[in-house]
Amino acid sequence: MNQNRERLKILVAGILSLILTLGIARFAYTPLLPIMQLQAGLGISEAGWLASINYIGYLSGAITAALISDLMIKDRLYRIGLIVAVVTTIGMGMTENFWIWSLLRFFAGLSSAAGLLLGSGLILNWLIRHDHRSELGIHFSGLGAGIAICAALVEVMKSHLDWSQQWQLLTLLGLILIFPAWRWLPRPETQSVTQSGQTMTDNPPSPLFLRLFMVVYFCAGVGYVVSATFIVAIVDRLPGLQGQGAWTFLLLGLAATPACILWDLIARKTGYLNALIIASILQIIGILLPVVKADLLLAMLGAVLFGATFIGIVSLVLTMAGRYYPTRPAKMMGKMTVAYGIAQILAPAVTGAVAAYSGNYHHGLYLAAGMMVIGTILLWYLKRIEQPNQS
Repeated sequence: MNQNRERLKILVAGILSLILTLGIARFAYTPLLPIMQLQAGLGISEAGWLASINYIGYLSGAITAALISDLMIKDRLYRIGLIVAVVTTIGMGMTENFWIWSLLRFFAGLSSAAGLLLGSGLILNWLIRHDHRSELGIHFSGLGAGIAICAALVEVMKSHLDWSQQWQLLTLLGLILIFPAWRWLPRPETQSVTQSGQTMTDNPPSPLFLRLFMVVYFCAGVGYVVSATFIVAIVDRLPGLQGQGAWTFLLLGLAATPACILWDLIARKTGYLNALIIASILQIIGILLPVVKADLLLAMLGAVLFGATFIGIVSLVLTMAGRYYPTRPAKMMGKMTVAYGIAQILAPAVTGAVAAYSGNYHHGLYLAAGMMVIGTILLWYLKRIEQPNQS
């Protein structure tokens, strides 16, 4: 009973850390983007650059996670990331200077890598050591919950608070979350055996599989980042849908919240690669629905499909990384996220620049869907060349 209570507290700590470092520090920017454009003079192209700078920070954090093997150092960096998430959130509302915003978005990216990679690695390591299922579905529900909470707060408070006060409100929420996220995740254990006495050994995939898998995750990064960054602005710019973007983002977050648990179940039945193929196909549909027709129902259906799949893909990939490398899960997580992060640096800047020239985001969505198609084809090829042991 005590073991189950401790597992629950650790999973809750992980969920709250993702709400703070991803939901608030990273994704609050998305529903606040139209408000900042209206009230703080933020241009379309500058908005794209801020998103890219955020991912440069995220990529830097991923590289750090891939290079560090010491669990105690990772634990310290995870906790520093929680503090940085709060500091960068309040800082966003205290200036209108693009260069200061850029610096804050960079460090917010670092904090999101700490929550997503280091936190996930620490939790997965604890689950494996204590003979629990090595799945991250429950943990990753925090990302969807963070998106939904931030979208709801921004939408409800936009008529009462300006853009700066909104960032301050989110900072207050972050201060509440940081204490359980910090205290309930125990310091990591360093022994090489699980609680039942089994030796923890790594079972890495072939170099070819790993290289192609990184290309797949790069494609997924492009597919994810365009919609995740611009979906509120995309929907707000569709004819007849002005003001509906934030609700669409809320729906995306609600769909993402339970999705990872569902994808864990699907992966148990079909295998991880098959689950990734199914998720990728559904995400392609979700990305394209908003440009098929300017219809609120289609936009919301697209948001549901996108929300239910992008986080599932992340969860499945990072869980696979942890299963390949149970003694040091954040190393492969970091390498995979380098590929994901490079895509997230390039795609928002390109999308923002093209949108500023064309007046809409359609080309960015076509790019995202096209890259997802390439990634899906590569997943089919990975199934043919090698079926890793993911039982």
